[in-house]
Amino acid sequence: MTTTTEFAPGLTVRGFTPPLKLSDYKLIAFDMDSTLISIECVDEIADAVGKKAEVAAITEAAMRGEITDYKDSLRQRVKLLRGVTIADMERVYTERLRINPGAAELISACKAAGLKVLLVSGGFTFFSERVRQTLGIDFTRANVLEVESGPNCGQLTGRMVDQPWGDICDGAEKRRTLLEVASLLGIEASECIAMGDGANDLPMMAVAGLSVAYHAKPAVRAQAMVAIHEGGLNRLLEILR
Repeated sequence: MTTTTEFAPGLTVRGFTPPLKLSDYKLIAFDMDSTLISIECVDEIADAVGKKAEVAAITEAAMRGEITDYKDSLRQRVKLLRGVTIADMERVYTERLRINPGAAELISACKAAGLKVLLVSGGFTFFSERVRQTLGIDFTRANVLEVESGPNCGQLTGRMVDQPWGDICDGAEKRRTLLEVASLLGIEASECIAMGDGANDLPMMAVAGLSVAYHAKPAVRAQAMVAIHEGGLNRLLEILR
């Protein structure tokens, strides 16, 4: 069994000796909710219809890996969002969503070293596209919430919209997306960094050359090569020079 060592307070490494060279990597892939941003968007949207506790309980179980069918768990949660308005989601974005500390600094350093940036999320395009613009991210993949037309125009239906690549961005799709973008860039999976906090991030973390857990669930911390327990995302730069 590979031993985990504390590299610095609140920062552990497993299976290699730091530092590594940032410029040896060509792509960094981020989860969004609770990784790049401070909230789980689905939980906060549910608050608008008084169902936050119910939805958050499912989210927590899914992130811990206690629910094995992520797609089914997301469909359950999205069904509970029926009746939420676009205005409700705007309020979540403006009042509750915050970019996590160190995100801008880490992405800026990665871009300066020549890396492309991918955001791959089990969350929703309503938020991921805004985060992409704020942070200057190159590629994104996330889920599309269906909006009512007709009398209830501007309200969520409680369903998601199928996309050309498939129905829902789950752990398997995150892995596939990372490998697809790597292929488009003409690079190997070993030249990719994958960063997340929940069980559905493990498939992409497993194929990347460097896996990073950020304030993550125990199952994710246990498998990651780098785990940031304290401080911001830019603490990864203590490992990558």
